[in-house]
Amino acid sequence: MYKLIKQNGKARRGELVTPHGTIQTPAFMNVATCGAIKGAVSALDLRELRCQVQLCNTYHLHLRPGDGIVKKLGGLHRFTRWDGPVLTDSGGFQVFSLAKLRNIKEEGVTFASHIDGHRIFMGPEESIQIQSNLGSTIAMAFDECIENPAEYDYTKRSCDRTFRWLCRCRDKMQELNGREDTVNPRQMLFGINQGSTYDDLRVEHMERIRELDLDGYAIGGLAVGESAEEMYHTIDVVEEYMPQEKPRYLMGVGTPVNILEAVHRGIDLFDCVMPTRNARHANVFTWSGRRNMMNEKYTLDEEPIDGECDCPVCRNFTRAYIRHLFKSGEMLAMRLCVMHNVWFYNTLLMRIREAIERDEFDVFYTKYRAVLDKRI
Repeated sequence: MYKLIKQNGKARRGELVTPHGTIQTPAFMNVATCGAIKGAVSALDLRELRCQVQLCNTYHLHLRPGDGIVKKLGGLHRFTRWDGPVLTDSGGFQVFSLAKLRNIKEEGVTFASHIDGHRIFMGPEESIQIQSNLGSTIAMAFDECIENPAEYDYTKRSCDRTFRWLCRCRDKMQELNGREDTVNPRQMLFGINQGSTYDDLRVEHMERIRELDLDGYAIGGLAVGESAEEMYHTIDVVEEYMPQEKPRYLMGVGTPVNILEAVHRGIDLFDCVMPTRNARHANVFTWSGRRNMMNEKYTLDEEPIDGECDCPVCRNFTRAYIRHLFKSGEMLAMRLCVMHNVWFYNTLLMRIREAIERDEFDVFYTKYRAVLDKRI
């Protein structure tokens, strides 16, 4: 259940009540693809890093260790030791981005595993069954994610098929949630809006899926080749047709400024590998912009990564030490930078929530959209 608490323009401050705790929104969902944040950060670290939601990957966990094994071990919460909300994606994005050979039919998609090449079939029912076995808090509907730009007629056919798949996902979840052996019988379902960068297809698809009265709605198929301006335009177009009383999730986005812009346009939930992937390559986010910790100028620098940051890393370690760790090939370098970036993203969303509560989001938005993506 979603409760809208306050609004500044289109920016929304809310709460999403789930079987595994209440999510304060807007919120960033931290990506734990295979059940762990890449960079040697465990579920036990996440609470200290202000994490609210862990996002795990249906496709990868289905291949390894296998969703049946995770179910036997009690589901993702027991398996990973994360006790808060978990969102699982449907596997659709990975099917279309990782599988070199795939065959799309009405029933679903046959594709080759990127690990060993063996043939796999996944359709709406299979995706929901896997997510049910994983026992996530929120399951995403199985959809087709097409690249931008996409041909209009194909996009329209894809949207129609994605809607039919969504109806099958809903029916399968209702069935599974009624079984005695289901890991999480209160699993929630989010539908995904598609339509490439075609305004009419986006609106038509959103109008159709909102009639199903699902637990939440996502905007998918963005950050896959279009410009930032096109992405913001699509959000503006779709937002008007999204239910006010349901959470809105922008999938796979993005930079701190992308998040500011999307909150400004009425979005509640985000996920992206950017904070952890950048951190593993020595790129960190600060309140003054982006910093590369491999830069020679940090050799004797005894300041923390960010003087305005109170994360465990900035409280204890210097730029000089972290640069030394990277230069020495020490795994600790990645861990420390991942921890900092995860804290930064979660704190950014916390400060956004506070700004909306104080009716000061426009001031916050104007101040930080000018600096957060700047290279120091």
